[in-house]
Amino acid sequence: MAVVPGRTLTIIAVGFLALDGVLLGLAGWWNRRLELALAGGVLLLAALGVLLLWKRQRQRLADITAARAALKEAAGELRGLIRREGPGGSAGS
Repeated sequence: MAVVPGRTLTIIAVGFLALDGVLLGLAGWWNRRLELALAGGVLLLAALGVLLLWKRQRQRLADITAARAALKEAAGELRGLIRREGPGGSAGS
């Protein structure tokens, strides 16, 4: 299995945010304190935001990897053209 950069840190961050959100929400509900319940909701939304942004980052990294591969292939083709032509110009000389 390939190691995904930042996977462990992201999962830990989301886990802590979600746990804190649930616990604050429950504390607010049991103590009938709206502030705590709202803070819990904000933390749960933050956990969701981290997950969504992480998914977006992984997609962008995949796009960058594909673009680098295409660029490497194009550079190889250009190198081949240069080698075939040789120094000084056209291949027909």
